[in-house]
Amino acid sequence: MKKLLASTILAAGLFGYAGSASAAECGTVTIANMNWPSAEALANLDKIILSEGYGCDAELVAGDTVPTFTSMLEKGQPDIAPEGWLNTVRDLIEKAVKEERLVLAAPAITEGGTESWWIPKYFADAHPEIKTIADAMKHPELFPAPEDPKKGAVYNCPSGWACQITTTNFYKAYGGDKNGFMLVDTGSAAGLDGSIAKAYERKEPWLGYYWGPTAILGKYPMVKLDNGVPFDEAEWKRCTVVADCPDPKPNGWAKSDIYTVVTKKFSDAAGPAFDYLKKRQLSTEEFNKLLAWMVDNQATGDDGAKYYLKNNEAVWTKWVSPEAAEKIKAAIQ
Repeated sequence: MKKLLASTILAAGLFGYAGSASAAECGTVTIANMNWPSAEALANLDKIILSEGYGCDAELVAGDTVPTFTSMLEKGQPDIAPEGWLNTVRDLIEKAVKEERLVLAAPAITEGGTESWWIPKYFADAHPEIKTIADAMKHPELFPAPEDPKKGAVYNCPSGWACQITTTNFYKAYGGDKNGFMLVDTGSAAGLDGSIAKAYERKEPWLGYYWGPTAILGKYPMVKLDNGVPFDEAEWKRCTVVADCPDPKPNGWAKSDIYTVVTKKFSDAAGPAFDYLKKRQLSTEEFNKLLAWMVDNQATGDDGAKYYLKNNEAVWTKWVSPEAAEKIKAAIQ
């Protein structure tokens, strides 16, 4: 009996030690919680999975693209930037990766960020001949402007945003004025969102700029128009992104790479926790649906992460070990 009791105590001690060793191996992990909905959801998703599945002491820290990456390089913190838009800081990141100071894990969003001119799906179904920007520009009568129905309307990016420059230049390059269109100033993101929502409620035509992943594209199915030409980086730098460029030409959109970025120290020490981040990625469609749910339910990033885990088990269980999956499932019940 004493031998059995001693064996039980020894086994319990060993298992307890193994569990604490696992947590110690992962240790404290800081995760950048950037200030837009998709990044907040992703940061909370990582916090739950790393804490519950891998025993990490995971904590969120406030972040934004440039300040976060600067801090990672100068201070080695935070350990993880879940949603890093690389185009904004590409030179900085590429240099840091080459110097083995930062490491790219998986793409946070499989397809990267999406920018385009769009039309509503119901309109695309009714007009299969409209597949490119050039196709749309031949038919101003199909997109009557609210202020002047004799002209077609192209809804611009919000004022002050970089995409306002690119959209204005595309409008010129594809002959907006010459083809009988006008560029509609939406004023703000809310104004642009409202124009899409209003068109959908009334099943009216709509043509303009939007980006993803976003709640709007999750709530209102839209069809991307092809630019008709491939992306030309030299033209992009020469004119497409230059305000008041006098002679813009048709061009494709620059791909927006979005990766999870970690410090080299974390990638070397985290073991299975880093293996998870090398697998974790969501599609644009998944993100659009999640963000639409978050807007409709006034949900926080934590709410969104838990909603995703409860409703996408077949996806996220492939990112983690079977043991971690069981722990996470138990934690979110």
